[in-house]
Amino acid sequence: MKTNNVKIFLLPAFLLLILIACHKDKTTPDVTVNDSDPFSTFFPGEVKPAPSATCFNGAYYRKIVSSTDKWLGINGRVVLPTIIFDPARTNPAKPGQYLDNPSVYLGGNMGAQETDIGLTWEVIKDEKGNVSPDRKAFRPFLRRTSQKSGQTAAYLNAPASSPYYWYPGEEVMMSIQIVADKKIKFIVEGAGKRYETDFDCDGYSLNGSGEFKRVNAIDQVSNEGKPVQNTKTRVENAVWKETNLYRMYQDKVVSVPMHSKRLTDMRCPDPRYFKIVATAEDQKKGAETISINGSGY
Repeated sequence: MKTNNVKIFLLPAFLLLILIACHKDKTTPDVTVNDSDPFSTFFPGEVKPAPSATCFNGAYYRKIVSSTDKWLGINGRVVLPTIIFDPARTNPAKPGQYLDNPSVYLGGNMGAQETDIGLTWEVIKDEKGNVSPDRKAFRPFLRRTSQKSGQTAAYLNAPASSPYYWYPGEEVMMSIQIVADKKIKFIVEGAGKRYETDFDCDGYSLNGSGEFKRVNAIDQVSNEGKPVQNTKTRVENAVWKETNLYRMYQDKVVSVPMHSKRLTDMRCPDPRYFKIVATAEDQKKGAETISINGSGY
């Protein structure tokens, strides 16, 4: 009788263990480590991304961001979006310009130093050297915050010259990569044009841990840290054909897909302002089509 009682007691306990195991299976990522193909799955020991992240006020932006791990940078290929400005949102301090400003960029955070590096809608110079009163093209920019080393914050633009102007509908490849301790290389090229420069960032190192991001935004003039301002501005059909992260693997730097299990998905300040289209195949390679509408969808 004692033996039977023990069996009766163990049966529910065994079922409980099965239920716990099933629950764990349901929360395990669909993509698991595959030593034969860590590029499309995960590398052994790779840190998984956070399920969510807090939005920063001041802009409408679509951001994907990696885990904090031994990444060395990020790259992506994108067709630049179409822009439709809200005519009621003109900038009183700069006639001809708007209080909304589109940008498409990469960036990261390492050593408590944030970077934003890519393309922003900017003024240009014509053939005679005259600066346009309105913003007319995407131009490269580089921004870093200050760092505990004493390095100060900085913001730089590529020269206002036609080889560095890109326009809606043009396809570009952008990349930022740590090439030495405290140094990032930025390259943007496409439509027969190319810009390349090194950018000193004391927080970034070849052996450090950091996160890297890709962002499409409607930035708003003098609105950083504040709630977004109502706008009818639309920035539509930015087509990312791929997004990849750099990592050291088998003693060489490789470019690995930023697939849907390798990123945190952010749509700020609210998903209703975004239309994101991505097939299952797109999600394997960090591809998607992004539209942003300040009036919502």
